[in-house]
Amino acid sequence: MKLTYKGGCHCGKVAFEAEGTIDQIADCNCSICSKHGYLHWFIPNDKLNLTTPKANLGTYTFKTGKYRHQFCPSCGVAPFITSDAGTAVNVRCLEGVDPSSFKMGHFDGRSL
Repeated sequence: MKLTYKGGCHCGKVAFEAEGTIDQIADCNCSICSKHGYLHWFIPNDKLNLTTPKANLGTYTFKTGKYRHQFCPSCGVAPFITSDAGTAVNVRCLEGVDPSSFKMGHFDGRSL
């Protein structure tokens, strides 16, 4: 069953809706995801709808620049990562979602 989840940063300057079914989430071991505590839910780019101005987002890239880590410059929370291949939503930034209720996988981001 596809649902629409609401999410965002701590201060509310970044807010979004994400559509889909959370079947599994992934814990990535790359240097930035492990420090941020990301728990990824992968969705197609067209299933993420930013409900606040795009100008409210900050973007950080490293290594290849392929992955755009989106964050709020005001509170520092990083709710999602975008790339040409799709979006990785940080499940910890979704309202009313308990990450422990989903199957957890691992993603070897250190190898990228």
